[in-house]
Amino acid sequence: MMAQKLCPLPDAIDRIVKNGSSVVIGAGLEPDIPFCAVYEIIRQAKRDLRVIAPISDAASDMLIGAGCVGGIIGAWVGNMLGGLGYNYRRAVEQSVPNAITISDYSNLSLGMALFAGANGLPYVPMRSLLGSDIVQSNDDLKMGKNPFNPDEPVVLVPPLIPDVAIIAVQRADEAGNCHHWGSRGLAEEAALGAETVIIIADEIVDGDVIASDPSRVLVPGHLVSAFCHVPAGIHPAPMTGRWQRDNDFFDAYRLASRDRDGFLKWLDEWVLNLAGHDAYLEKLGDRIDALKIKGQSPSAPANYAAT
Repeated sequence: MMAQKLCPLPDAIDRIVKNGSSVVIGAGLEPDIPFCAVYEIIRQAKRDLRVIAPISDAASDMLIGAGCVGGIIGAWVGNMLGGLGYNYRRAVEQSVPNAITISDYSNLSLGMALFAGANGLPYVPMRSLLGSDIVQSNDDLKMGKNPFNPDEPVVLVPPLIPDVAIIAVQRADEAGNCHHWGSRGLAEEAALGAETVIIIADEIVDGDVIASDPSRVLVPGHLVSAFCHVPAGIHPAPMTGRWQRDNDFFDAYRLASRDRDGFLKWLDEWVLNLAGHDAYLEKLGDRIDALKIKGQSPSAPANYAAT
């Protein structure tokens, strides 16, 4: 069982991410987006995915352009450096490479939907969506009343339970217990609510390392379906204490994806013509070494002693 959990990334994607699945990729908002999994999903030509996208930077746009996406459940699809994603716009406006459905949320309401899923709640009442067009455009959202103040309207946000959550962390042990530090975004809610979880670990460590600091455990190993050791698997995204953001890479993607032909050339160069993550790192060369965080700013020790 343990050997099945610790596996190469292509095996995890092949075994767990099925056509038509609802998938959260990252959920850390701007950092910790497992682009290695995005590239592998594209290489395996997964189709009709419903991507739950809480600010997944360019990841969702890449998947849309590659024809992997049937629907977006999210608040925004784009490139942090360049606004709305060009592939996203082409899919919505021109059905290129295919039409996609949109389930529109605000950032907060998407987080509340994942929170409801993680906690087994039937819905979460919200005020912030009142007066917005999102309530009219998303049929999953319902109007209701505050039972403690019947004159007060609220919006009822149902739970989101992803089929798959793909989460990147700094380190994991041999059982899949994983440590994460820095901004978590919605990663914890996504992972705890998902039917299956794939962990992308920058480093594999002994179980004693994880046990020494339980407060940093993002997902316990018994909830993890597969975990993969993929150093720098988040590139070009940043990861606290490990990797800087590759702004030049994001900007080059923005420029290349402005038209369909440019995107397809980019896709061939950086995804389809590379055998996997090792080939990707080899192509990056010295660039990836320059992005590695070499400074030290450790937290203060925490004492977990009971006696």
